[in-house]
Amino acid sequence: MSLLVVGLSHRSAPVSVLERASLSADAKTKLLHDTLAAEPATEATVLATCNRIELYADVDKFHAGVAELSTLLAQHSGVALEELTPYLYVHYEDRAVHHLFSVACGLDSMVVGEGQILGQIKDALALGQELHSAGRLINDLFQQALRVGKRAHSETGIDRAGQSLVTFGLEQLAVRTPVAEWALGKRALVIGAGSMSSLAAATLARVGVAEIAVANRTAERAERLAEILVASGTGVTARAIPMAEVADELTRVDVVVSCTGATGLVLTADDVLAAVSWGAGGLVPAEREERGSAPDPAPQAQAGPDVAGLDTGVLARLVAAAEAGGRLADAGAARTISAPVDADADGCPVGLDGRSALTGVDANSLELHGTWADQGEAAAQRQPRRSARTHTDATTVRLALLDLAMPRDIDAAVHRIPGVRLVDIESLAEASADAPMAADVDAVRGIVVQEVATFGAAQRAAHITPTVVALRAMAAEVVAMEVARLDGRLPDLDERQRAEVTQTVRRVVDKLLHAPTVRVKQLASEPGGAGYAEALRELFDLDPQTVASVSRADAADPKNDDDPGRAS
Repeated sequence: MSLLVVGLSHRSAPVSVLERASLSADAKTKLLHDTLAAEPATEATVLATCNRIELYADVDKFHAGVAELSTLLAQHSGVALEELTPYLYVHYEDRAVHHLFSVACGLDSMVVGEGQILGQIKDALALGQELHSAGRLINDLFQQALRVGKRAHSETGIDRAGQSLVTFGLEQLAVRTPVAEWALGKRALVIGAGSMSSLAAATLARVGVAEIAVANRTAERAERLAEILVASGTGVTARAIPMAEVADELTRVDVVVSCTGATGLVLTADDVLAAVSWGAGGLVPAEREERGSAPDPAPQAQAGPDVAGLDTGVLARLVAAAEAGGRLADAGAARTISAPVDADADGCPVGLDGRSALTGVDANSLELHGTWADQGEAAAQRQPRRSARTHTDATTVRLALLDLAMPRDIDAAVHRIPGVRLVDIESLAEASADAPMAADVDAVRGIVVQEVATFGAAQRAAHITPTVVALRAMAAEVVAMEVARLDGRLPDLDERQRAEVTQTVRRVVDKLLHAPTVRVKQLASEPGGAGYAEALRELFDLDPQTVASVSRADAADPKNDDDPGRAS
């Protein structure tokens, strides 16, 4: 086994780099094709989520593999290699297995213990199988990772160790007010209809919002989610709206949760500023249409409270920036505004559709549970923030925004707008830096260590299996040749006598081979046992082509019978 992982995640790279390095479905396909075409790699797959991009490959050369995989990641992510390199991490062999098992258990997630990563690992495996880039090692590794993740959730309380990402985000919006009290009677807009958006909608309904509007690029998905919310028994009123009406809907709602797979901004500072300004003026979209034109929002914005020393011309400049070509400053990088896509199509989070995320499941059990861990390391790795979020009291907030997307859906500049509070993935990570570790985390780490040792032993033992099979095949051929020779020398043997002699010879050969083959498998399963297969081939002068043919037959028939299946 020569497993190599090259990647970056929220622990190694700032949000701005992760946003730019996100991979589309086409980019993932091309990345895998190019990886297999590269000399060091024989099989590969890619795990791309909101918070990580990792390329897994079986390589025959470590240094060449690292160089090639790093170059390919840079090429297909669109981030220059010299810029990407400082944020990359590399894991090899057992360390690579340990890393993936930790990821599967949620230990490496932004919210420790979250279960959504299992669906994303299933999708990574399915992509490798679909493209025929996943061979024996990748299939075994990812299927075992799924089993390890499920074991961690069933044997420990890791999934209950912390808070839902959605719930934690709502608590940050509510500041010091209980979420149920803060949300009671509010109107909400949910943008997106994938698994995370569905979870957010279910959570909002549970905590008591009065009305939820759902916007999605595919209208049918938004309508389906709205129907499920109405039928959930929470008493919430839900309806679907076209994406084109999001700007108008902003003037009506109090809370917005957005999680799409869009590659650009879904809500610009101009959108939010206009909505807050219209809300302050007491006008609704129907009145706007009757008047035929929109008034200049800047005077109303200037009349609002001074927030963090905001210059009176900043709001007007935000509007002007949006009008000048549709590009806005976003965390130091300008990104073109583009239409959103479904979160569970090509973007992240990869997951379930609205119905499968909600049907037959109460809102409590839909939440992603986990605790925040290793934040000291994460905080040290993050770059300094360019600006602090506005600490506006919840009672003075006109519009509360929760951005759960990566890349971000909502322009970070909206935090400067008076009466607006923004909570996003980055600010959630900072807010949770001091959260306590759950006791279950240590138990899960123990499971990971145990499973890594078991997997490594199984892989090392499997490595010698073709040699053992070839040895037994050679022994069977020797028995057949000797029985044939005996037939020529003793033609008068009847069938019963001939069968007895043949069985005796086979038993002798089996007894002679049993102890050494069992022992060599045991020795090969231990660390450093890779050389026993070569020793066996030398001692018995086995044909390398025969051993290779057995290996190819095994690789062509991966053990998929234990595959837990695709994400439902």
